[in-house]
Amino acid sequence: MTENSQKIQTNALYVNLDRGVATLNLSEAYYNDIYSLINSDELLDIVKLYLGSRNPDYDDDAFDNATPEEYVEVLKKILINDGSAYDNYDPKEILASIEALYSFYRSLLRVSVINYSNSKIAGNEFKMIDTHLNELVRKLYRVIEEKLQGFTNRTYRQVNAATNASMLVQPHDWPIPEGYEELRDIDFINTVMLRPPMMMHTKSNKREGVFSAVEENPIKRFHGQKGQWYCYPAKIGESLAYIYFNVDYLVNGIALSNLFELASPDEVEGQKPDLILLFGLEKTEGMVSHYYLDKKNKIWVGEVPYTDKTTYFGYMKKMCLTLHNLHQINNGRLPIHGSMLKIRFTNGKEKNVVFFGDSGAGKSESIEALQEIADDKIVDMETIFDDMGSFTIGDDGKLYAQGTETGAFVRLDDLSSAVAFNNMDRGVYLNPERQNARVIIPADTYEHVVEHHPVDMWLYANNYSDEVGIHRFDTEEDAKKVFIAGKRKALGTTDEVGMSSTFFANPFGPVQEQEKTKPIIDKVFNKLFNDGVYVGEIYTHLGNDKSKDALKESAQELLDVLMNN
Repeated sequence: MTENSQKIQTNALYVNLDRGVATLNLSEAYYNDIYSLINSDELLDIVKLYLGSRNPDYDDDAFDNATPEEYVEVLKKILINDGSAYDNYDPKEILASIEALYSFYRSLLRVSVINYSNSKIAGNEFKMIDTHLNELVRKLYRVIEEKLQGFTNRTYRQVNAATNASMLVQPHDWPIPEGYEELRDIDFINTVMLRPPMMMHTKSNKREGVFSAVEENPIKRFHGQKGQWYCYPAKIGESLAYIYFNVDYLVNGIALSNLFELASPDEVEGQKPDLILLFGLEKTEGMVSHYYLDKKNKIWVGEVPYTDKTTYFGYMKKMCLTLHNLHQINNGRLPIHGSMLKIRFTNGKEKNVVFFGDSGAGKSESIEALQEIADDKIVDMETIFDDMGSFTIGDDGKLYAQGTETGAFVRLDDLSSAVAFNNMDRGVYLNPERQNARVIIPADTYEHVVEHHPVDMWLYANNYSDEVGIHRFDTEEDAKKVFIAGKRKALGTTDEVGMSSTFFANPFGPVQEQEKTKPIIDKVFNKLFNDGVYVGEIYTHLGNDKSKDALKESAQELLDVLMNN
């Protein structure tokens, strides 16, 4: 297929087969019934793409060799019981093609877009409008299918025939700084409706490298157009982020809604963001991802280039978190790469535990092992944050932790249960058939995530040592040495292999701003040790022992300490 035969772009419909995405603007095209649907330009365009993807040269009379106009005309005749529909094509052949067309369309990520032009009707009813579209497409398919096969079905499957998701979008008036005027026309996402579970695919399934600073503001390279770019206004921790993404990154943009809280119109209107991300720029310096601090306007700006590699959702998530963490460091807070749980035990005790370490160190596996061996001793296990949080010393002089994400980006490869999460049927699944498969699931409310939570235990996930159990550091200096070194054996979730060392186990902010981070680390460790908080490490063995038997022994020792101290 040529590039032109893989794309459709009109006012109402956008399809890019190479990226597997489609948007249908229902403010530009609306269908009252199956007759207006089958007569629409949009259906004809989808048929054109479908026929262009086929290769039926082996059979000159094949229905897939019809022109798009002939193809649709036959469908119309079938719909009104016109027998001439079968003059040139066998019903079985037509049915096989219709099934293939239906599967072809449903293989795309399909998102309806509705413009919210201060219309309360559109705002309140956009879900019904999208549902109506799904019912129409499903009905059209079934009517034609049953006419061709000559009998009604006995089993019906209520699949998302038209769309996987819907977006209500609108413009916003916010104080755009000088030099950022190109962003003015880009619509903000007001509301998202997902139809989970969603199975989505990207060309890449692994993140590489770290993000570095750039001397020139990336905003100078932004030339996006309305309808080709959208803004997801996110609340990342207490940072307000305007995440602008190219429509070809719709998988990433839609998936954000299961990970970061969508800011309300009131929180966006008239508000300058702390962070701006430009995701899918045609060109960046070296065609890699960067960040830039606009000191004049106090905005952290990130850029991610349009490449096949950056389709992996990890680029979207980690650049968002890098910008947030840099903002946190500037505000004297310490970014924490790890997971935090609030665990309530049957003996009445409640503990807040933070597991710390870089990707693949064994944070989630430690949580799973603890849950497996202590299921009858745990009343409740609540996730405060799953990947990234921060420590801060409050006005009362006490140390607290808070999270960043309302969802969890969970690796499926070696995860046997939902661990501390539920709602798996509400998940967005990314490349589920491949290594490093992931699911993004809602985990907690925004209000609870950004609360100040006390810390009872902080454990470094050590996946490289041969020791078993957990170990409490005797001194502040011993603890800092291990945490700052950030050692681990890489497990293939990034491009690293073998033993690696990452400053403070966090390549998303602290690595980039080590000198600014060090005094915050000193302050936090000093506070923890003065307050007698348990600071130690758990030996996960994941770099050496795939059986997880040693990890279960370590989890058992952790359980004993938590329940008896």
